[in-house]
Amino acid sequence: MSSLAVALSPARAKPCPMERIRRGKALLLIAPLFLFLAVTFLLPLGGMLKLAVDDREVATLLPRTFEALQGWDGKALPAPEAFAALAADLDRARQDRTVGTIGRRLNYDLPGMRNLITSTARKALPAEPVDWQAYMIGLDRAWAETATWASIARARGPATSLYLLTALDLTRDDSGHVVPVAEGQSNYLGIFARTLGIALAVTLICLVLAFPVAQLIASASPTLAASVMLLVLLPFWTSVLVRTTAWVVILQGDGLANRLLLNLGLISEPLHMLYNRTGVLIALSHVLLPYMILPLCSAMRAVPPSQMRAAASLGAGPAYAWLRVYLPQLLPGIAAGSLLVFILALGYYITPVLIGSPNDQLISYYIAFYTSGTINWGLAAALGMILLTATLLLYRLYVGLVGAQRIGR
Repeated sequence: MSSLAVALSPARAKPCPMERIRRGKALLLIAPLFLFLAVTFLLPLGGMLKLAVDDREVATLLPRTFEALQGWDGKALPAPEAFAALAADLDRARQDRTVGTIGRRLNYDLPGMRNLITSTARKALPAEPVDWQAYMIGLDRAWAETATWASIARARGPATSLYLLTALDLTRDDSGHVVPVAEGQSNYLGIFARTLGIALAVTLICLVLAFPVAQLIASASPTLAASVMLLVLLPFWTSVLVRTTAWVVILQGDGLANRLLLNLGLISEPLHMLYNRTGVLIALSHVLLPYMILPLCSAMRAVPPSQMRAAASLGAGPAYAWLRVYLPQLLPGIAAGSLLVFILALGYYITPVLIGSPNDQLISYYIAFYTSGTINWGLAAALGMILLTATLLLYRLYVGLVGAQRIGR
């Protein structure tokens, strides 16, 4: 049976020389575009991902220390040679003005290391040989703690899991085991949950608001549809900063929204819609609404009106025909618009900063803060990597759902 199937199956024809030439020309045509994407997108993205695990700066500044710490088990204080090596490395770093770099990196792992490194490096080292272990412990009792030396040993490089663990509210104890951070020290998982929650809420709001608008565009006359589409596309021609600032004017206590509600008698006192979650949801939904309308409108236009008439002629009521005939054909448009709005909402920065409170900031705010504020590029890259991973997983889920729907058809 298998041999018969093989015999009946068409042989895979090898491409002729002319076909190979055409394929080669096609590849040459897209080569500039691929090169442009590689230079402007893939390389910077790869550099960001590398920063999330790269850890070589301290190893180049404390070479004697790491050499002396080789073989240290972390259970007791290292040998006196390690104290002498660290003193020599810190003295060299003080001359090269790189003490701040060492302290900043070690402080990411163990709070207080910046002050310890800086204060120790400022002390004048004795010219004659001394007991370096006793000398450094005399300068600061923190040098008598194994946790201090463990944080230095973990900065050996060339790669580290510190930033990724910190972004997941995890850390390593003195023995190297991964454990949750102490309560109150970090809350990045809560920030990620807040980001996902706000993005999901904005997606649902946009879906509810976009449905009637897309239906109007799909079923209206060409003149009316063009006018409504112009209004939908108009926000794209206005800066996001301008639109967000306009919402600040509209939503403030004596703004247009509160005045309208007061004049209509719907409220007795102004509502607080600015610098809170309500303002963020309103402004983000306005900014991202066109990204939901356009895919929905495209999906609605692809459904022939004759199908609804055919369903009615077979005895289906309007609601039943809409649910069983019309809505299933809109699912690709709903999925595409929802995915687009959700992914864009995950990475939005300007609108929550201007309209939200500190408790309404998305993960993008903290990525920007660690990039330009505290110059902790490793943690910023780790947060960005997790956000990128979540985005790719959502896209993979979307592709799976669309593929399953096509197979079901």
